[in-house]
Amino acid sequence: MPPQPHFGVMVPQFKRTWEESRRAATEFEAMGYDSLWVNDHLYGATSPQTPVLEAWSLLAGLAAVTTRAELGTLVTPTAMRNPAHLGKTIATVDSISGGRVIPGLGAGWMEREFTDFGMPFPPIAARLRHLRESVEFLQGLWSEESVSFEGEFIQSTDLHCAPKPARRPPILIGGTGEKVTLRIAAELADIWNNSARRQSLLERKIGVLKAHCADVGRDFGEITVSQQCLVTIARDELALAPMVEKAQKIYGGHMGDPVGSIALTGTPDQVARRIQKHRDLGCSMFMIEFFGRDTREPAALFAEKVLPRFR
Repeated sequence: MPPQPHFGVMVPQFKRTWEESRRAATEFEAMGYDSLWVNDHLYGATSPQTPVLEAWSLLAGLAAVTTRAELGTLVTPTAMRNPAHLGKTIATVDSISGGRVIPGLGAGWMEREFTDFGMPFPPIAARLRHLRESVEFLQGLWSEESVSFEGEFIQSTDLHCAPKPARRPPILIGGTGEKVTLRIAAELADIWNNSARRQSLLERKIGVLKAHCADVGRDFGEITVSQQCLVTIARDELALAPMVEKAQKIYGGHMGDPVGSIALTGTPDQVARRIQKHRDLGCSMFMIEFFGRDTREPAALFAEKVLPRFR
């Protein structure tokens, strides 16, 4: 049985003002959620005109107005920014938060987010090599007095980062590629996050991760398994039906299938049983995107009826 589950919640940031994001985040923390997460996108998935608050700037603000919940990105494409500057930014946000940052890192996929902001968008194989190199570089930047690094993508000489993070930031790696991404996670991640669109494949992906751990000589128990998930929750079946239908239309692609075999959809009792199914597979961390225009409402229901069952 995995450890007591960790429940994180996504903070609204698309088509939202800072005040809306701040209010939601502080209320989520007060409800008892363990962590607060933001998407690291510079554009909306469907349109570059979609307003979105930049991830690390937003987390800096949230770090200043929260006190307990951990804070992270799901996920930061490492090749989308200067890695040294990114490492300094993350260390500063961690300092503001008092040591609560979880850097979520990945390869990225949206080409225009790179090229429109003046960064090259290399092929996926190169982006994955960049991811591996960035994790190794950042771990040194945050722990050593100075870093000299000579890599394929990152070069530095006597680079200093002060203040250091208050703790060794746990590295989350997001992605489901079985040959490369999951191997990087097996070697370097503290947390591996399965994407919402691959939620139904969680058991298979965990099996692949375990195989990579065995191959590289790492204890699989050192890695926390996390699931990004849409939660569609209602007090009763009558209220649930129209929500599920709408969720399928809105989120049926990038946030997975809300009627999938282990989708967190249903009444509080049903959702709790689905959470237990994840735990039985070895998943102990949940990155929740609540369905609803004002996600504070379903978050409050989940906090009232579901969270106490796992505390």
